[in-house]
Amino acid sequence: MSKSTLMTPERVRRTVTRMAYEIVERNRGTDGLLVFGLKTRGAALAALLADALEEAGGQPVERRALSIAGFRDDRGAPSARLADDDRQPLPADAPSAQDRDVLLVDDVLFTGRTARAALDAVLQYGRPRTIQLAVLIDRGHREVPVHPDVVGRVVPTKHAERVVVDVDGPAVYLED
Repeated sequence: MSKSTLMTPERVRRTVTRMAYEIVERNRGTDGLLVFGLKTRGAALAALLADALEEAGGQPVERRALSIAGFRDDRGAPSARLADDDRQPLPADAPSAQDRDVLLVDDVLFTGRTARAALDAVLQYGRPRTIQLAVLIDRGHREVPVHPDVVGRVVPTKHAERVVVDVDGPAVYLED
């Protein structure tokens, strides 16, 4: 298996900063913005993006990690997935998404199934005014009609290749 660097840590930082300014412009600021990072790599990227949003928008941005495990439709047999009754209740300090602008953040957009599950998961927090999707890498190959609102970089890939975001770096690699 070979591994090539798609984005260096410096390029990732510049890209996240550009994405933050694009989000601030799209939302006319960051007032009322709620950032959900999709566990696990999306949550780490969301932390970087939220920091950049705070710098660009000049005010704190609420951020949370969002687990979509019980909302996937493509992992295991239906009986193995969590049923609605089996989903964990929201903690008392859960943020309300009611009438807010919600930003879902993930590292890589591929088939769109993770983003589709995230849409279902975020609705447990209330009915947002808007839901936007920000991804660092869009590699195509959609199986569901999902289109990101903010994209760091479009990377055409073969279906069998993998795009790996190292959030500790942060850097992006292509493995084949």
